[in-house]
Amino acid sequence: MNINATLLGQTLMFAMFVWFCMKFVWPPIMAALDARKKQIADGLAAAERGRHDLELAAKRSAEVIREAKEKAADVIALGDKRASEIIEEAKAQAKLEGERIVAAARAEIDQEVFRAKEQLRTQVSAIALSGASKILGREIDAKAHNDLLEKLVAEI
Repeated sequence: MNINATLLGQTLMFAMFVWFCMKFVWPPIMAALDARKKQIADGLAAAERGRHDLELAAKRSAEVIREAKEKAADVIALGDKRASEIIEEAKAQAKLEGERIVAAARAEIDQEVFRAKEQLRTQVSAIALSGASKILGREIDAKAHNDLLEKLVAEI
């Protein structure tokens, strides 16, 4: 093989081209590649953090839903308990009101019985006077014999 000036010139030009590329072209390309590599790594790390945060959020939301269900069950139980208490109070008040009405009715019945007895005594005494006047054949003076009527009413 013959080494001549053309081969030496081409080798020298190739070496200068390599040096130029290493000095001026290679560093920006490597910087762009490093920047892209870093950006991809950051993106993957962010995706991993996002997935982890999503898992934590899912767990937290499940916990919040569970707590909300427990609170709702507690509120429902409290509402049922209060409803039972209100019903019991209403029953007790109704019972007291019923007893009061029955007592008032009994008192009214007692008064009516007393009035009826008094009216009956009055009527019986009038009938007795009428019968006695017919038997005696004369009219008995009610004013003169008021004591007799009072005794008769008391006996009846």
